[in-house]
Amino acid sequence: MTPVAARYAAVRRHVADAADIAGRDPSQITIIAVTKTVGIQEVGAALAADILDFGENRVQEFIGKWGLFPQARWHFIGTLQTNKVKDVVGRAWLIHSVDSLKLLHAISRRALEAGVVQPVLLQVNVSGEATKHGFMPLDMPEVAIEASGLAGVRVRGLMTMAPLGRPEDARPVFRSLRELRDSLQAMALNGVELDQLSMGMTNDYRVAVEEGATIVRVGRALFGR
Repeated sequence: MTPVAARYAAVRRHVADAADIAGRDPSQITIIAVTKTVGIQEVGAALAADILDFGENRVQEFIGKWGLFPQARWHFIGTLQTNKVKDVVGRAWLIHSVDSLKLLHAISRRALEAGVVQPVLLQVNVSGEATKHGFMPLDMPEVAIEASGLAGVRVRGLMTMAPLGRPEDARPVFRSLRELRDSLQAMALNGVELDQLSMGMTNDYRVAVEEGATIVRVGRALFGR
């Protein structure tokens, strides 16, 4: 077993344990291998370990790795500028980091030009930190209504990043995102499905799973750096 395969097996066990605590089915939780610090060889090793979903933060790295490994599902998880939308739409399995209405409209326009519907997540700044991107929770009903009117995007859910610190400190952030999702689902808007919650990274993904994450973004736990 390769080092990546061994680490992946350990992450899967931890996800399964956390899901069991919450009474959830671990098969419904997607583990994304974050590749922003790793090269082509490590991505190949991860694919050989049966990892299917990968996440990249930078557009140029995303395009390159998407082209080299088309058999993988590539998620864009970093800050996306509107002038780079054309490079990501139609390639990304899911864009996790839609943090403004301007960006949402730009993605929809590009998707319509390309003849596709782009799945996205709306990034929410649950913690309220000035250093983090995202919509404020109180604005989300209005954002969801506007998103429902855009034919080029399909809102699959929400994403957030918790403050750095002890894993348990992230629990209120993750719980708040799940509760926000539940309240938005009750609005029953067309094109806004909200079945996905992308939250939790190497430091806190187990807590995130306990609080309802359907997607965790893990880099260091898989690649060792």
